[in-house]
Amino acid sequence: MVGRAYYTSPVGELLIESEHEKIITLGFLKDSKQEETRNPAIDQCIRELEEYFFQGRKFFSFALNLMGTEFQIKVWNELLSIPYGQTISYEELAIRVGNIKSIRAVGLANGQNPIAIVVPCHRVIGKSGDLVGYGGGLDKKIWLLQHEGAIREQLSLF
Repeated sequence: MVGRAYYTSPVGELLIESEHEKIITLGFLKDSKQEETRNPAIDQCIRELEEYFFQGRKFFSFALNLMGTEFQIKVWNELLSIPYGQTISYEELAIRVGNIKSIRAVGLANGQNPIAIVVPCHRVIGKSGDLVGYGGGLDKKIWLLQHEGAIREQLSLF
């Protein structure tokens, strides 16, 4: 059964889609809303997102169906191994997928991740520690990393 729902999160409106009881899309809403079709997979995803944002959940347990090229899926699976509250560089991610020379391809696959937050592409940063790029916008990446304790909020003195 195909499902679709929307979730209003602290980082904006999210689109959630499922197919065969697995989540296939979790992304920032870019288009107008369509009719919702809820199912158990969607309901579980929303419950776990609610727990992530407001109750300290650090891991997600609902089923995913990552659909992409073999290389993209390899990158996305590697993203799943980045612990909550930690970051790695694009270079480190390229090394983990087996080819340090694939940094650009890794960055492209990271940017095409169809399941934001859960497949934590926001935990990948520049080699020098710069918070570069995020499909949902850099402000959302900063919020997520602060929420997870991976970076501290800077206090303005002036």
